[in-house]
Amino acid sequence: MLRYSPIYLIGLAALFMVDYVQLYIPQYMGEVTDGLASRTLDAAGVGTLCMKIIFVGVLHLLGRFVWRYCIFGTARKVERIMRNQLFDHLETLSQRYFHEHKTGDLMSYFTNDLEAVRMAVGPAIVTAFDATVLTVLVLYRMITRVSLTLTLYALIPMGILAVGGYFYGKHIETRYRKMQKAFADLQDYVQESVSGERVVKAFVQEKRQIDAFCAVNDKKRKASLHVVKLNILFIPTLRLLVGVTYVIAILVGGWFTMIGEMTLGRFVMFNAYIGSLVWPMLALGDAITTLSQGIAGMKRIHEIMDEESEIRDAAEPDEVGPFSGQIRIKDLSFRYSENLPEKLRHVSVSVEPGETLAVMGRTGSGKTTLVNLLCRLYDVEDGAIEYDGHDIKKIPLRTLRENIAYVPQDNFLFSQTLSGNISFGKLDASQEEIEKAARAADIHDNIMEFPEQYETMVGERGVTLSGGQKQRSSIARALLKNSPILILDDSLSAVDTDTEERILKNLKEYRKGKTNIIIAHRVSTVQNADHILVLDEGVPAEYGSWDELMERDGIFASMARKQQLERQLQQVE
Repeated sequence: MLRYSPIYLIGLAALFMVDYVQLYIPQYMGEVTDGLASRTLDAAGVGTLCMKIIFVGVLHLLGRFVWRYCIFGTARKVERIMRNQLFDHLETLSQRYFHEHKTGDLMSYFTNDLEAVRMAVGPAIVTAFDATVLTVLVLYRMITRVSLTLTLYALIPMGILAVGGYFYGKHIETRYRKMQKAFADLQDYVQESVSGERVVKAFVQEKRQIDAFCAVNDKKRKASLHVVKLNILFIPTLRLLVGVTYVIAILVGGWFTMIGEMTLGRFVMFNAYIGSLVWPMLALGDAITTLSQGIAGMKRIHEIMDEESEIRDAAEPDEVGPFSGQIRIKDLSFRYSENLPEKLRHVSVSVEPGETLAVMGRTGSGKTTLVNLLCRLYDVEDGAIEYDGHDIKKIPLRTLRENIAYVPQDNFLFSQTLSGNISFGKLDASQEEIEKAARAADIHDNIMEFPEQYETMVGERGVTLSGGQKQRSSIARALLKNSPILILDDSLSAVDTDTEERILKNLKEYRKGKTNIIIAHRVSTVQNADHILVLDEGVPAEYGSWDELMERDGIFASMARKQQLERQLQQVE
């Protein structure tokens, strides 16, 4: 608002002009009434006063255009800037924040809360300023041109209104915050239910979902009614006070006119001024409501803006160029929170440029946790991770992640074309480069079978593709980035062994001289790795090459024999 303060001031000046010039209309009406009643005004005089009224109307029209353009238009700009800043800030927050906050709640900040703020810095400012200025000017005119005594009588309902408005504003803000929270819960439930509709249908749980939705929706209804109930008490009371003001004006003003203390024209003028006070009195309720909602929305937005990511650049980061691919993990231990057990304990690994490290282990053994730490989605607590001799915390985040191509477990794809998804890490990639990466990921032939080929829209989260096609598309995206370090987090689990073999063969050629980290469950995936780390409950159980681990006849050898037996049984079947 400070940034756009000159435009706001122009708008407020235009609004002040509108309020000021429209005060002349009751004055001219009173002059016409007195002139006609006393026969001191001829047709030419009436015409002159009518032209003045028209002139005031034109000024009123122009002023309204200016203040609406300046204030309402600026409020839209403020909303746009805040939405951009909010999104920018969310992009800086750590993985931990998004795990602790629901998507629907975050979405409500971008919709209802920002809209409430925009209404507060636009219409509410206009209403509050207009009502205040117009009330002061009208009261001044009523006192100086009509009667101080009559004006004081008319102020009685306004005093009651001011006291009631104060308490109303305090309570409406609290209730609005609760309503926004209920709306966020509703939005989150709908988003989650729509995303998981295939699971709902597969388990025939439509009735359960509908009942749960009705409960969440009813909570939102009750929170909304809590706001409405306060409004239906305040707004009619406000209108009642307006009516009482009119009654006072007619009774007291009529009595003054009958006893000769006030002319008929001044009586008409006074009632016209009372009419001018009706809108400010009604607008006061709207202004209090809108400002209270805007303040509540702003407080909710500040809750996000005040959040600081624990994952951020060091005060004095190292100057780091492109990685060679050397990785050192030294006595690494980690837990997600103090009340949870350790996910990794005393892990130490060394990977030289161009080598491939495979990490295996049972589900929940800490493989993905290790990947999260390598990408610095979480900060290292005990121990250290180094790239090319630089501590990971000293490497600028942008530099770190530009040097790592990562294929996560969930293989997230955006609602755009296959070409757009594959080139997400390299937006200036040519079609030839995209197709080369797709061939290396063994997805090119599948893509060419689609009617739109590389321009095929994959749908939300890639729902139009099979699990294997999503995995291979994600691999192609990582390969196209061509970073010094590639991390595959169980990224071949949805493909058959023949396809896996082709991808690994292509990977060896495509990634020649670059470092690779492969998280896997299948032993066949890691047979060509230079180093194999086997984790057991977060602890390094075995470490070595394929031949070394087979000779050791431990956990890895046992896994290899079991999986080989499973393949033999499948072939027999």
